[in-house]
Amino acid sequence: MADVIGGAHGPAGEVAPPGREVSRASATAEARAALGAARAARTGELDRELARLLGAEADVALVAVGSHGREELTPGGDLDLVLLHRGRPDISALADRVWYPIWDSGQRLDHSVRTPEEGRAVAREDMKAALGLISARHVAGDPALTRELRETVLTDWRADARRRLPELREMSRSRWSRYGELAFLLEPDLKESRGGLRDVHAMQAIAAAWVAPAPTARVREAYDLLLDVRHALHEHTGRAGDRLVLQEQDAVAGAVGLLDAHALLRAVAEAARTVTYAADHAWRTVSRFCSPPGRPVRRPLADGVVEQDGEVVLALGADPGKDPVLVLRAAAAAAQAGLPLSIATVEKLAKEAAPLPVPWPPQARDALVTLLGAGPAAIGVWEALDQAGLIVHLLPDWERVRNRPQRNPVHTFTVDRHLVETAARAAAHTRDVARPDLLLVGALLHDIGKGWPGDHSRTGAVMARDLGQRLGFDAADVRALEAIVRHHLLLPETATRRDLDDPVTIETVAEAVGDPVVLETLAALAIADGQATGPAAWGAWKARLVAELARRVAAVLAGAPPPVAPDPTPEQLALARHGGGAVRVTGSRITMVAPDRSGLLWQAAGVLALHRLAVRGARTVSWAAVAHGPNGDGRPHQADTAVLEFIAVPEYGSGPDPAALEADLRRVLAGRLDVAARLERRARSYKPRKGVPVPPPRVTLLDDASSTATVMEVRAHDRPGLLWRIGHALGSCGVQVRGARVETLGAEAVDVFYIVDEDGHPLADLALRETIRRSVLDVVR
Repeated sequence: MADVIGGAHGPAGEVAPPGREVSRASATAEARAALGAARAARTGELDRELARLLGAEADVALVAVGSHGREELTPGGDLDLVLLHRGRPDISALADRVWYPIWDSGQRLDHSVRTPEEGRAVAREDMKAALGLISARHVAGDPALTRELRETVLTDWRADARRRLPELREMSRSRWSRYGELAFLLEPDLKESRGGLRDVHAMQAIAAAWVAPAPTARVREAYDLLLDVRHALHEHTGRAGDRLVLQEQDAVAGAVGLLDAHALLRAVAEAARTVTYAADHAWRTVSRFCSPPGRPVRRPLADGVVEQDGEVVLALGADPGKDPVLVLRAAAAAAQAGLPLSIATVEKLAKEAAPLPVPWPPQARDALVTLLGAGPAAIGVWEALDQAGLIVHLLPDWERVRNRPQRNPVHTFTVDRHLVETAARAAAHTRDVARPDLLLVGALLHDIGKGWPGDHSRTGAVMARDLGQRLGFDAADVRALEAIVRHHLLLPETATRRDLDDPVTIETVAEAVGDPVVLETLAALAIADGQATGPAAWGAWKARLVAELARRVAAVLAGAPPPVAPDPTPEQLALARHGGGAVRVTGSRITMVAPDRSGLLWQAAGVLALHRLAVRGARTVSWAAVAHGPNGDGRPHQADTAVLEFIAVPEYGSGPDPAALEADLRRVLAGRLDVAARLERRARSYKPRKGVPVPPPRVTLLDDASSTATVMEVRAHDRPGLLWRIGHALGSCGVQVRGARVETLGAEAVDVFYIVDEDGHPLADLALRETIRRSVLDVVR
């Protein structure tokens, strides 16, 4: 892809002119060639120096293993050497003559001294030693010794493959679990993560056992890209670490001739997915090799598609050139059966498949929906089609999101993988909607606009309209798809950032959605999208709010009036009767009930900050005339009551003590606890540490989001006590917070406040509005 290797997209996603793409591709090729030449030169220089150190000794050999053995030594790589001998009594002195100059030079050295028999014995039991010796390279001395060791190690490796390869597979799985998946990490480990350099070494070891073919040229190309990036990282940092951290990515990108960190992550993702796909196939081959022999299985799955030996292949006589739907039919059959498409089948389809007519015939659209409806089983099948270029062949707009990184810790996946994951999650909700086909296709397309500049929801809606027509949906369904993509964020954003008891909120959503089928599809898509985004993007709190919003909007669409604010629950009334402030803790949910007063929200937030609780969500409601205890004449005192519901987690350690929280809340309300002073002392005790650059905060005042208050939206980098600081700033401006919605997405806070002036009206004074905006900006920077 030109925009991956050539860096055709700038920071805003603009496409570079063709001449610039060629220029960037040329710069990338030159930079990478220079890195490869530097490794080759260093290998040659080291080999010559090692030969000089060993001298013309008989019956000894110096053997390189690891990255030096593969002639891939990067600036931070270790020398890994084996000194072979045939029982020489002076071998220790000879070893010292070789090792000490290396140590004196500052080069890190992993070394051993062995006879060929000792090396063979170690390789039989030690996986790391075996993997190194399989690819050992002769450096100096007697080549017959090196050849003897390699041949005996390889003979043993092949003879014992049914025991050793499952061991290697378990080691790989453990490594994947620890280091994650390279293609989808913001700061991946280039060597150890799944899809990284180690996985190619594992494939080479499988090939050395004669169980599967050696890595293909395409895999080797991906490996070389990762190796060049690792080389540039070591050279830039001067360290041996293999984790590509955010602050190093722009410099590393420049060193390999790419435009920026975005282009670098995209190139790394594509390379890692190529490696992962090939490694998965290799491990399936290993599983068949290690399994007891059984009767060959061959059974039909669909027209022209059969299962054979645990994979999906084309039936005899199936002709992709005459049957353009065969690609999708084979993919759907594989996903529904929970089986992989064979590599040979995918390659045949990619080479011979006829293009689908536009618009697609109904059978093709049905096959796509069947594929997506298989849920998680569809992901691997989709990846197989994508690796062969078939997805872009079917949906040309897919090219713009393919391997596109999302430099946001909330997102687990690249844009294209997120779309497929969302569709897979949406498959669990097809029984909940009237049109499962619109849900699945809408899920697949909901972020398709991220490949273009501007608001991805608006851009994506236009693309969804065009793609819906391409897929052969009728005009009404195309309009529904367009609305689904346009409004796919409407429910979760409204539910977490607006007052659901405000009729304007419900009426605004109902007007935007306009159709019950679209509404129920959006509700199911919100769940699937949140779950596919990552753990920070979805939880029980958000799920309840989205469900409640959808229920209220559905009622309005059915002709009911907008719902009024609910009455307090019996539990809330019981807490309110405690008087003076009460607290209940249920897991991460903290409920505070107290007499309503100006500044209550930020005072309560300050108490949570004092107890080292990070607020992940907040909601405030109030109602009138609740008894708070007797007056002097013995009658109950009536006052407005506020309920504050927080989702908060400890910064570290165990959960909060409800009694201590309640005691501090009462002290704050009575004016006996100076939250500001306590938090200031704590802040001074921390040493400032440079962090990752973050975008500037933003404070926006909205007038059309409520008829009874001005809505203020604050977007900023989250930090301890942020909610308290914002509330304190609002209080100092003389305004009241009538309600709040607080959401934390990863490291980003999205806080919404319903604020009114001293008379309880929306803010009309322009000078006051600007003062508020600047005051809040000052405390969130």
